Amino acid sequence: MTELYLCRHGETEENVAGILQGQSPGHLTAQGCEQAAALRERLVAEGVRFDALLVSDLARTLHTARIVNEHFGLPLTPCPLLRERDWGSLTGRRIEEVRDMEFPKDVETVKAMHERARRFLDFLHRHHDGETVLAIGHGLFNRVIRATLAGVTIRDIPRMTNGEVTVLHVPNTRHHRSAEILPAQSVPANHSDQSDRSDA
Repeated sequence: MTELYLCRHGETEENVAGILQGQSPGHLTAQGCEQAAALRERLVAEGVRFDALLVSDLARTLHTARIVNEHFGLPLTPCPLLRERDWGSLTGRRIEEVRDMEFPKDVETVKAMHERARRFLDFLHRHHDGETVLAIGHGLFNRVIRATLAGVTIRDIPRMTNGEVTVLHVPNTRHHRSAEILPAQSVPANHSDQSDRSDA
């Protein structure tokens, strides 16, 4: 069993503007930095001790992780498996512009995201069984991880706000359907509705 603290990065300029960031770097806003600091202080207050810190290798997650890690001092392990959905040629477009359009073939499919989530879970099984792991990723792909664990669709998983953390118990098995998912735990913050929707 791995205890996984799965977090979303702080708010970015692109979140505020309603832009599909995908696997582009992204830039934390001042509020995003504050959210990362609030996440750090919450984890410190709870007395959590982590064995590892995994982070998507994109700039917005690395920036968030460095702020959180100021207290913990853990080796920061970039993990490309945690990257956000690859929006292909839609990257950088406004969400409202593409909401109802048919996605081009260069957009990462839902099936491919679930396969990537399974690879991430297998990575946890191989390298972090029995450990408490802090992982900092992205709104949409974090939902894919949770959906894969629970054996449900992405739409069955609530959206994560910026700076939110969800605690998952990941069993040491390749059959993820029976995994226990604890209720989402959120860092209190003011999040605009637009920022919440712009989780990709």
